[in-house]
Amino acid sequence: MSDPRPVTIIMIEDDFGHALLIEKSIRRAGIANNIAHFDNGGAALEYLGDGSALRDQGGAALILLDLNLSDMNGVEILKRIRETPLLSPVPVIILTTTDDAQEVERCYDLGCNVYITKPMNYDSFSEAIRQLGLFISVMQIPEIQG
Repeated sequence: MSDPRPVTIIMIEDDFGHALLIEKSIRRAGIANNIAHFDNGGAALEYLGDGSALRDQGGAALILLDLNLSDMNGVEILKRIRETPLLSPVPVIILTTTDDAQEVERCYDLGCNVYITKPMNYDSFSEAIRQLGLFISVMQIPEIQG
């Protein structure tokens, strides 16, 4: 990213294979930012807390969120992020296999910024993630303030 502030990419994904492919594709897009990977929602919410720790690091964050986690629904995580004043401006990209139109609408209503359905085919999934990496590389991300 051309932005001089450090942007931490917070990936909440419980499928290790998907997480590996996502990180690999992001790196191939030339993004060297720190990626904090969480394989369950509880650990991710603990890390995010009230947002003060991220703010105190002096940077910005971007969240990649799977909806189908082993310990909780990603929609609940999205709700908590949007209800937390310091975290509410953080961009959230939903990256999930769920393509139900009502679920998509629900996520946008709750404040997700982008909703991407993971293709089931490996090559298509890889290409979608490559394009996501290119998208992330040009995003303007607000600093966590408050």
